[in-house]
Amino acid sequence: MLVNKQTLGTIFTNVKTTFNKAFDATPTVWPKIAMLMPSTTSQNDYAWLSNFPKMRRWIGAKHIKSLSAYKYTLVNDPYEATIGVHKHQIADDNIGFIGPQAEGAGYSAKQWPDELVIDAVNQGTSQVCHDGQYFFDTDHEVGTASVSNKFTLPLDISTLAAAKASYGAVRTAMKLYKDEEGRPLNITPNVLLVGPGLEDDARSLMTNDRLEDGKPNPYKGTAEIVVDARISSDTAWYLLDTTKPVKPFIFQQREKPMMMSLTDITSDHVFSLGEFLFGCEARGTAGYGFWQLAAKGN
Repeated sequence: MLVNKQTLGTIFTNVKTTFNKAFDATPTVWPKIAMLMPSTTSQNDYAWLSNFPKMRRWIGAKHIKSLSAYKYTLVNDPYEATIGVHKHQIADDNIGFIGPQAEGAGYSAKQWPDELVIDAVNQGTSQVCHDGQYFFDTDHEVGTASVSNKFTLPLDISTLAAAKASYGAVRTAMKLYKDEEGRPLNITPNVLLVGPGLEDDARSLMTNDRLEDGKPNPYKGTAEIVVDARISSDTAWYLLDTTKPVKPFIFQQREKPMMMSLTDITSDHVFSLGEFLFGCEARGTAGYGFWQLAAKGN
């Protein structure tokens, strides 16, 4: 096979087509638990999360909320996946491996936001959010109160009492969250996020008419089950409210995944290494929305 501009152009077209096909066919998890925040610079500032105003009766002068002293900024990071093809492989018509690699790159690119968002979930007990506390913490300051969204409670479906003391207790605690002025936030937990180790228990809790002790199951259908193998703990479970305009987690996208190529025969890289490059690049990051929309049990 001749190694020329036309051949390289055909290879790149095929790579891009295979990449896009795999990208479009790959399912994702992140839209179920996170919101997309477009980014037009190197970073986004989320100070507005600290004091989002709520409607109140207008009597006299308007009550203006200033942005919190806390700053919460998410910096975009670059990501890439690159395929190297030697000119001898092209000349010898030995390029069958390119298709599977391009398909793998498309799959990886589509899963990239999932990787970022689930990593944020896993690190929620050690990464700060907009109020300066860890996202999952026991002492978020709300007015004069200290509020927890981190619970040392295993997901237990062995009896009705056990289910009430674990899933039920966390669900009730979230429903009781209030703003700084003591008004209910109307939290509506609707997603139960778990790893494979808790999938069976979570599905039983959400689908069975009765619990293991034979008692009626009051929690049937109260949340959608989302299972992801990237949840790092076998015992951690997360109850989320994704019904609000702001979601518990943020996927910040600066540049969506895009295929690129280095196919210039006269380039220094090709001259030195005899290698043409086909790859995907993207920029973005993940972080946290309102902590009141998520709770962790363990």
